[in-house]
Amino acid sequence: QVQLVESGGGLVQPGGSLRVSCAASGSGFSITGMGWYRQAPGKEREVVATITRGGSTNYADSVKGRFTISRDNAKNMMYLQMNNLKSEDTAVYYCHAVLTFSSTNRAYWGQGTQVTVSS
Repeated sequence: QVQLVESGGGLVQPGGSLRVSCAASGSGFSITGMGWYRQAPGKEREVVATITRGGSTNYADSVKGRFTISRDNAKNMMYLQMNNLKSEDTAVYYCHAVLTFSSTNRAYWGQGTQVTVSS
């Protein structure tokens, strides 16, 4: 059974840093695109950053220069380093990945991890 599990969320003060991780468990697949999304209370889920298998990245304008997405293909892991956090970064952060099984692609979501930026 394939699962995406996020970890590393928590409470941090404005200006602080936090790193969240996403682990893909299971077997029989390779991971193509991956990304981080977030959803704040009362708002729609939005993309934060995406990364291809080859390492090409894209960021939402609101996090450019502050967040860094990375991945370890050998370990089926993805990370989001968040620096200079702001109160508006408070949200549940979700991991998303497209997995390839033979010739079939399937999209998966993690359960989310809460990030709260507050003094």
